[in-house]
Amino acid sequence: MSDTGALPLHMQITELLIRDIAAGRLVDGERLPPEREMALAHGIAIGTLRKALAALQDKGLLERVQGSGNYIRARTDPASVYAFLRLELAEGGGLPTARVLSVDRMPKDPALPDFGQSADGHRIRRLRFLSGTIAAVEEIWLDGGYAPVLSVHELSESLYYYYRTCLNLRIARAEDRVGLGPLPDWAPPEFPHKPGTLLPMITRVSHSHDGQSAEASWTWYDPQRVRYTVRLK
Repeated sequence: MSDTGALPLHMQITELLIRDIAAGRLVDGERLPPEREMALAHGIAIGTLRKALAALQDKGLLERVQGSGNYIRARTDPASVYAFLRLELAEGGGLPTARVLSVDRMPKDPALPDFGQSADGHRIRRLRFLSGTIAAVEEIWLDGGYAPVLSVHELSESLYYYYRTCLNLRIARAEDRVGLGPLPDWAPPEFPHKPGTLLPMITRVSHSHDGQSAEASWTWYDPQRVRYTVRLK
């Protein structure tokens, strides 16, 4: 679990379990391991785990049976901080974390899809992980009208969570287009492909709750480790 610039630990555990439910790695009626065993496996205090399980219960995804244990109650559309993140490990799920590489305010890249009202934006470059596995590199542009400045140290693992709690910006929908694109030359050396390599690339435009296009982004992901997954209902 990550504890620097991240969601609270209990929320990280809740989100990990939600993603495992969505991926089918935890199925309806499945009994979870004993709480002490789960806490030890995740390297957290048992009180933190119980807060995570209580949040899962509040979402209707867990039934806690006195004297018997905790049982998954799966739904097809579990609510999640990472509901818009479509990348999963090849085996499914994976807790999303990220390392911010840079944050700069600058004129928008003309290659971006049209979005927002300002001529400039906040360019956020990140290395994305799923349960500690390097998964993708991201270049995210937030329209400059939402904040005068962004700091690396203020950003959480989930940008949409940060937008909502700190900028009063709620992302309501997003459009993804998946194609191929060369890995940019700023990708960090630990990413397992060389700059210029053609990789699956997601181009996204995200819209706020009031219908405005607020953000655009590019994501290049490692197809050997990661899948882009959409579940229909």
